[in-house]
Formats: sequence, C-alpha cells, structure tokens
Amino acid sequence: MSARRRSAFDWSTAVIAALVLAAAAKVWLQGGSARMLEVLSADLGLFADILPKVFAGCLIGAFVTQLLPREMVARWVGAESGFAGILVATMAGAILPGGPFTIYPVAGAFLAIGADAGAAIAFITSWTLLGYNRALVWEMPFFGYDFVFWRVLVALPFPVLAGVLARLAVRAISARLIDP
Repeated sequence: MSARRRSAFDWSTAVIAALVLAAAAKVWLQGGSARMLEVLSADLGLFADILPKVFAGCLIGAFVTQLLPREMVARWVGAESGFAGILVATMAGAILPGGPFTIYPVAGAFLAIGADAGAAIAFITSWTLLGYNRALVWEMPFFGYDFVFWRVLVALPFPVLAGVLARLAVRAISARLIDP
C-alpha cells in the first residue's frame, strides 16, 4: 500500500491563510503600517528560530523510515499487533524525549512504515500525558513527587484508550468504505 500524496496547499492551509490575512488587515487598520511591520518582523524572527527545529524533526522522521525495518514496525505496532501494539506505542511515547517538532514527525514516520493509526495516536497521547521529560524537568520541581505520581496514575489509561478507540474507528470507517 503506497502512501497518499498530499498537496502542499489544501483546505487547512487555505483556512490558515485566510485567518492570517484577516488578522493582518485588522492590525493594519488599527495600528497602521508601522505596527504591521513590527508584527511581521517579530513573526519572521520566530519563524527563523523555529525553522531549524522543524527541519531537524522532519529529518528525524525521514531517518526513522530508513532505519527501522517495515516488517518490525508492522509486527510491533501495526494493525495486527493487537492490544500489545497499543501498549508498545504507549510506552514509546512515554519515554521518548523531545518536543512536538520531534514527536509528530516520528509519529508520521511510524505511520509511513507500517504502524496503524491506533498506535500513532497512543504514541502521541502518551507523549503528551505521560512524557517523563516534562515530569522530571517541570512538574517534580514545581509540584513534587506526590503530584506527579497521582497525575501519571490518573492519566495512564488514556493513551491506551485513545489508541484502542482510534483503531476501532479506523476499522469501522474502512468497513463502511468497502461495503457501503
């Protein structure tokens, strides 16, 4: 099964472009061209700061697709991996450090080389809710060990639940598309 080719400009890009133009017009009308140039300059600085991180994250995702054997990924976190695949993806998301510039390209790479949507969603949800990096660096110093323990304990089932529900939804939608 080959990956679907995506257009660089789709409906979500059109919506974002329309919102940008509307916001730019509002800034121009309220603050004039000087304010407009100030905002544009600050945004270009932010873009220059973020661009290398996005580039590195995309490279990581591309390297993952080349380094991990497709058969292994399909066996461990593919559609036929069962409940164990969701658990593996949840564990991987919890232990993988990095920010969204790393996690989302890696999740996309996993999808490209054989992981299913349920595993990718469990991976991202686990990184969001259970990521050890954030707990060690931010939560423990500010809130203490008890808080982190209870937050993780309460959040623990959610990545698994999200992965299972996503897997069921994809199967239901696929069945509906095959047998209308």
